[in-house]
Amino acid sequence: MTQAETLFAPASGFGRAAVAVIRISGPAARDVLVALCGSLPPPRRLSLRSLRDPADGTELDRALVAWFPGPDTYSGEDMAELHIHGGAAVRMGVLATLARFPGCRAAEPGAFTRRAVLNGRMDLAAAEAVADLIDAETEGQRRQALRQLDGALSRQVAAWRAEAVDCLAAAEAALDFADEGDVDDAGLDAALFGRAARLRDAIAGTLRDGQRGERLREGFTVVLAGAPNSGKSTLLNALSRRDVAIVSDRPGTTRDAIEVRLDLGGLPVLLVDTAGLRETAEPIEAEGIVRTRARIDSADLVIALVPPDGAVPELGPTRTPILTVRTKADLFAGSETERESDGPAVSARTGAGMARLLDAIQAAAESGLGTGDALITRARHRAALEACVGHLDRLLESTGGLPELAAEDLRLAVRALGEVAGHVGVEDVLDRLFSGFCIGK
Repeated sequence: MTQAETLFAPASGFGRAAVAVIRISGPAARDVLVALCGSLPPPRRLSLRSLRDPADGTELDRALVAWFPGPDTYSGEDMAELHIHGGAAVRMGVLATLARFPGCRAAEPGAFTRRAVLNGRMDLAAAEAVADLIDAETEGQRRQALRQLDGALSRQVAAWRAEAVDCLAAAEAALDFADEGDVDDAGLDAALFGRAARLRDAIAGTLRDGQRGERLREGFTVVLAGAPNSGKSTLLNALSRRDVAIVSDRPGTTRDAIEVRLDLGGLPVLLVDTAGLRETAEPIEAEGIVRTRARIDSADLVIALVPPDGAVPELGPTRTPILTVRTKADLFAGSETERESDGPAVSARTGAGMARLLDAIQAAAESGLGTGDALITRARHRAALEACVGHLDRLLESTGGLPELAAEDLRLAVRALGEVAGHVGVEDVLDRLFSGFCIGK
């Protein structure tokens, strides 16, 4: 893709709709709009126009059009939007006409946001926030994406990077003027290392967030674990309010993990049904049990299910928090206190205890994910900040060492911080990000 090309793509979903929006961006956007409409509409105002094919004058649609002269646009280029009727024939007719314009071509996913980054309209962290906002399924994910798009991470990283650059400048100045009599090496070193230590501590403190931002993006994972026929699949269906998993009296029915996404209080929860835990010689079921134990270790919460005539399942050594739940409460005998002596009791058949279980899961998710105020939302951010801390640690451990090495450690720390917002390595990250992006954004 070159910046000289003019791109076009639907910016709204496919399928039958009242309105479809087609976005055009690039140097030929003005000429394309004039050719379709006959004249250029006033900038940044929706205007009603008749769209015609320049080749033969055939009317394509009556539409609202908008003209956005660059560089103050989403992509930083001249842009236009066509708000056409959303029928398939209208949309395909307009797109086919645009494809015949010289220098125009259909955009690939994420092309407009890629140009926004390359033209300086947003940084890489903001582009990732756009993707997160499009993918947001819950209120918490939406709030986090908007906060990132507003520049919460970018502003903080920019402040850290400015401090690291100042430290680097001081270190390089000490090298450049080492032979000058008016340079106090000892005093400069003490101040420099003090600033670097404070910077390291600030970044390390941000990293100690329990990965709340990444977990909010991906969902709080809750694994249902227990012996065969302990009610895992039945409970999954009841919590999701649909028949997701097959329920059978035959042990070992569930082999692969079955995942369902829930929205609990605006927080994303990934509920996972797993193979029943038991000793078995059947190879496929045994592999399912191996995968169950792996999911238990990587989960945020395990709900250990105990049927009326069963014992608490043996989950093995794990650091994952465990909530023991008695299933099939309608079959329990005795008082309510006796029934819940080993944990809350639920009945998927009658609904008893289900509200309390959902409240418990939501409370755990709120505790694990926080309020959506995390700065770090992707593994890429965390890796870059951890690398920066590593370089600063090496700098601080080498107090009194060669000043050339101190300057190099600071240079690497600056580079690591630059990777977060896209000052370096931007093209590779854009390629990975936009491989799953939507067309027209």
